[in-house]
Amino acid sequence: MLRYAADRRTLAVVSSFFLLVFLAWQLDPGNLWRLPWIVAISQVSFVCAVITHNTIHAPIFHSRWLNKMFQVVLTLTYGHPVSSFVPGHNLAHHHAPQSARDVMRTTKLRFRWNLLNQLLHPMVVSRSIMKGEFEYASAMRKERPRWFRQLMLETFVWVAFMAVLAVIDVEKFLLFVLIPHQFAAWGIIGINFLQHDGCDEHSAYNHSRNFVGRLTNWWTFNNGYHTIHHMRPNLHWSLLPEAHAREVSPHIHPNLEQRSLLGYAFKTCIWPGKRLRYDGTPYVLPPAMKDESWVPGRSPATASLGAEDDQAPDESLSVRPASSG
Repeated sequence: MLRYAADRRTLAVVSSFFLLVFLAWQLDPGNLWRLPWIVAISQVSFVCAVITHNTIHAPIFHSRWLNKMFQVVLTLTYGHPVSSFVPGHNLAHHHAPQSARDVMRTTKLRFRWNLLNQLLHPMVVSRSIMKGEFEYASAMRKERPRWFRQLMLETFVWVAFMAVLAVIDVEKFLLFVLIPHQFAAWGIIGINFLQHDGCDEHSAYNHSRNFVGRLTNWWTFNNGYHTIHHMRPNLHWSLLPEAHAREVSPHIHPNLEQRSLLGYAFKTCIWPGKRLRYDGTPYVLPPAMKDESWVPGRSPATASLGAEDDQAPDESLSVRPASSG
């Protein structure tokens, strides 16, 4: 049923989220002993958010029906309808990174203390993300009814599931479900700051920062290889390291290949905590800009979701061909 055998690990991690929540709910030790459970579930929920990102680019099953059902399951692990992730991420961030159409652009954050830029990035951009999602859903209700029905299914199941858990035990719901979901959302948006801030969005290769350490990429399903992901967004996550070594590493600036994500985060956000360009020079922020709508019919430059309008887009969303100079 799987397109790639590597996604057995994907299914194992997603299953572990529900197992951890069930065990925490049943064995709840109370007091400070709850903290390890919350941390563990939050980490797995974040990885499920990464899996969500992978899945919208490269669905894991051959069956269209199974992919739709898996999106419903992922919605419960990540805490947000998966279908709404597709248009904004693919039509805005992938097509025009760091531009006015990219509502997640890091230049919205302009604090002197770089740690605040990293910590607050998800909160600052979340309003624009939600606004675009609602506008797109409204515009696509009649134009792409299959996508809209899938979105409604995910939303209904998610809201119903959350409501049932809250009624059963609101305290456990807040601790073991809602907090992990909030952490996952913060993490999957916030990592964008480390991947793009100070890079050159006009370059064929230097537009994204990569974290190439084995531990980081084992835990994040190779999402440390971000440049090749932007070049070939529908390439399966298991193929990214080889493609990065072949197509990116010989051309990219060496500073954009970092071994450790946590090490880089400490260096750039805490000590010395300077906001620099990828080449080590001071980062001069461009003038602040207003968001440009990426929703079809509301912007002069828009794109379709591809052949499978309720799942991942096709290769036409690859905005930086590997052969670029």
